[in-house]
Amino acid sequence: MKLLILFGLALLCGVESLKVLVYYPLPVRSVSILGSAVVKHLMDAGHEVTYVTVYPLKNMPPTLKQVDISGNEEMVAKDESLSIAHMLENNVQDTDVLFVQEFGKELSSQTFSNENFTKFLQDTSQRFDIVIADLFESEVCAGLSVVYDCPFIWFYSMGAHWHVLRLIDEGRNPAYDPDYLTTTVAPFSFLERTEQLWARIKYTVLKTFITMPAEKKMYEEIFTPLVAKRGRTLPEYEDVIYNASIIFGNEHNAVKRRPSTPQNFKYIGGMHIPDPVTPLPKKLQDLMDNAKHGVIYFSMGSFFKSKHLPKSLVRGLVKTFGELKETVLWKFEEDLPDLPSNLHILHWAPQSSILAHKNLKFFITHGGLLSSIEAIHFGVPVITIPVYFDQFTNARKAVENGYAIRVPLNYDLADNLKPAIKTMLSDDTYKKRVTELSAIYHDRLVPPGKEMVHWVEHVVRSRGAPHLRSPALDVPLYQRLYLDLLALILLILYIIKRIINILTRKSPKKNDKKKKN
Repeated sequence: MKLLILFGLALLCGVESLKVLVYYPLPVRSVSILGSAVVKHLMDAGHEVTYVTVYPLKNMPPTLKQVDISGNEEMVAKDESLSIAHMLENNVQDTDVLFVQEFGKELSSQTFSNENFTKFLQDTSQRFDIVIADLFESEVCAGLSVVYDCPFIWFYSMGAHWHVLRLIDEGRNPAYDPDYLTTTVAPFSFLERTEQLWARIKYTVLKTFITMPAEKKMYEEIFTPLVAKRGRTLPEYEDVIYNASIIFGNEHNAVKRRPSTPQNFKYIGGMHIPDPVTPLPKKLQDLMDNAKHGVIYFSMGSFFKSKHLPKSLVRGLVKTFGELKETVLWKFEEDLPDLPSNLHILHWAPQSSILAHKNLKFFITHGGLLSSIEAIHFGVPVITIPVYFDQFTNARKAVENGYAIRVPLNYDLADNLKPAIKTMLSDDTYKKRVTELSAIYHDRLVPPGKEMVHWVEHVVRSRGAPHLRSPALDVPLYQRLYLDLLALILLILYIIKRIINILTRKSPKKNDKKKKN
């Protein structure tokens, strides 16, 4: 008995509560869901968390402290180019690279000038064991690891894209690793390979010569006084942004054609999904239980709202859904008049709980990555209507993986949906394929939330996990490309050529003729 008590005490002594700073400044609710999940899993593991967020959580225990930066919402509220109406009217298919980079830079500027966050950073009594930060196009926030003199982890809301991998290893080959802002997936045609190479060059040039110099200046202005106040000097920007211990990627192993990743890139896609799933409200539960012909669920996500669709398009969709015998649930942010009996409007939708219901036939979605992961998690085929950003890539991947049909966003959406819905209802291939992917997705040693917590604790225990880091970052670019070897070969060839020219040069003929007087 005494041995058991001693053993139990030893286990308790080996578990330490960490102080974790979680930084999520992006004013997008779907991304904040990931931040909330990080916070929840860490707190469930007994750690103290300080959460820098645009969307503060309610009714939380005292072990959670929050820094309210809700003022960041103004950045998207006033930008009409980010509305679904703008995307529809202008038939937007590609994302403006410079716009995205500049948005990330401005997001950092606004966050670090926020009154609440500024006050928090000025408090020199704050101590943290590790910083976890959302990565969106700007790396300025990596300076937080310098302020608190602790390891740093990036959390990326998408997959293993090259411009993220470059922070811990090197970008993969554009011949097979697509840019996340384009619409293609490997394998590429000759033209697509050329386009991917150009996208890589364009992004790198803009980042290197326009965005990054401005970010470096911002980093120095923000963090020099903060670090000096703590009695230290600020390291170089390049040394800090490439110093992360791990990157968590919000993707999973079930999808095919993922690029190879270094050992400190960890897939934890699906960790935001509650387990067990939250029960449905009784009214919605009864509705889905009693749907004799099954249920179709339609949502355009939290950022692009259905209420912003043109009225003519909304009327067309209502008519299309009304012609079905299936029950249709549509996440629509305001009431609609004169609805057919099978169509039900949800101002807010408990999406995971809806997708988990046995009567759900398929999911009509904008193709956001969270929705894509949830579809595979619950084994639900999808019709995808991508709008912007990475949604085109997600839609293409879903189609390539065999569990989705893509329908373009345009004014003919209502008519174009009809054949897609008919195919999805009559062809069980999509359901079979997503069921196979779901089985692969769930075949894990541990749930993704527990895996995330393990690696956070591992990084702290190993003082930054230097053993996981790739040697690629220690090798200069000219050495990785063997430019020095190429220069040596060219020099040798040049010398050989000169020697051959000297040896084969003809001697000038002597003029034996004497000049006559």
